[in-house]
Amino acid sequence: MELTQLEYFLTVARLQHMTMASKALNITQPALSHAIAKLETELGVPLFERNGRNVELNRYGKMFGRWVETALNNIQNGIQEIEEWSNPETGVIHISYLNILGVDLVPSMVRDYQVHHPQVRFELYQGDHGDIDEYLDKGTADMMITSRETTLDNHEWIVIRKLPLFIVVSADHPFASRSSLSLFELSGEPFVGLKRNCGLKATITSRFQHTNFELASTYDAEDLITVAGFIKAGLGVSVLPQTLGLMLDGLVWIPIQEEGWDWEVGLKWRKDHYLSPAAKRFIEYMDTASK
Repeated sequence: MELTQLEYFLTVARLQHMTMASKALNITQPALSHAIAKLETELGVPLFERNGRNVELNRYGKMFGRWVETALNNIQNGIQEIEEWSNPETGVIHISYLNILGVDLVPSMVRDYQVHHPQVRFELYQGDHGDIDEYLDKGTADMMITSRETTLDNHEWIVIRKLPLFIVVSADHPFASRSSLSLFELSGEPFVGLKRNCGLKATITSRFQHTNFELASTYDAEDLITVAGFIKAGLGVSVLPQTLGLMLDGLVWIPIQEEGWDWEVGLKWRKDHYLSPAAKRFIEYMDTASK
């Protein structure tokens, strides 16, 4: 059963005349008659009472017609919804992002974009690195906001923000009065680290590898806000980006003397996944805005 057969059927039912219906559909009358006959054969019942070129729905035709109208309306609604969701001006953009970025970066990003494209909507999914990576792989999210070190060969990537990293200590720590610190001065200090599912861990691990210096973590927290809480309690020091969600009272943020200690945050998407026009336009906007 084909969609065109159903459209032909409704046209004949509406006009109740084969010749008039064939003209309305811009096909030959024999082709139309053949399509209707094929549909009736598939259903196993006649749909019309025939009187020459004039036709009228029988009880089976009336029954079937109600369902066909509903089905075709639903299909049209589906086409319209897809158009609305994918249209660059009215579409929906699906983004997954790390929890800590939901305090400042993501809300400001959405706000700024909607100034230029007010009818675009966002579906947002937050979590740890494992959560947001799963959203991307399953196609729930068009893209994700994370760190460069988590990208793979099948990913595309653009930087949207560089966040400087700081050595963070409690207000009563001996280092609290320092204007800057070398990472090597942290040797022997209890260090509050991150578990694997935190997106920043890959960045910090990579930076430490480049310095040939390792810190033994005394504690490994699930997320950045927990790290900040442990530092505030005097349980250790750490390296963190200075974002709003981490600016707790009782913390001191000390610049790192070594160069290159930034957290590059960007948009990542899969090369092998479809991107709607709305998602593509957002990526282009963010790429331009970051330069």
